[in-house]
Amino acid sequence: MKRRAAAAMRQSLIRSLWAVGGLLLAASASAWPDQIFLVRHAERAGEPAADPGLSAAGQVRAQSLVEALVAAGVREIITSQFRRTRETAAPLAQRLQIEARPVPARRGEGAAHIQEIVALARAQSGGALLIVGHSNTVPALIAALGGPQVAELCESSYQHLFVLRPAVAAGVQASLAQLRYGEPSPAAQAGCL
Repeated sequence: MKRRAAAAMRQSLIRSLWAVGGLLLAASASAWPDQIFLVRHAERAGEPAADPGLSAAGQVRAQSLVEALVAAGVREIITSQFRRTRETAAPLAQRLQIEARPVPARRGEGAAHIQEIVALARAQSGGALLIVGHSNTVPALIAALGGPQVAELCESSYQHLFVLRPAVAAGVQASLAQLRYGEPSPAAQAGCL
């Protein structure tokens, strides 16, 4: 009799632990920032060809990003390893006293780069996240984060500031707003933003 009661208690405890584990897993699956800001790096300089930093116009745009997002609750910043993304994020990171996290982008491994950034975004709970990417990665990131398909960014386009509110619960759609920051970029060509 005592053995049956002990076995029943063990089974009850195991079921309870599985239930708690499932709740923790579900809670961690719904962890997202309140909003995700996505921008392409600011205007780049021509030299050095391998890894250019920002041009004078790009430095001005990076300062405009500070004005646009200083009060937005940004708690984390993700960039690629390239100077132009790090220099775009640097003034805001310095102002907010946070360190930008570079996520390496390797040739031929674009999907892995996107998925690594998505995993980092999912790990942040609450607050806002800024992702500074490239003309080809920003639209891919928006889609991978649950947003709608967005046209690729034109090579001459630097003004776009996308604001994504992730879908944090079943049945809730992600929403995307497209804003501008800094000086307007030249008119877009056909087929890109």
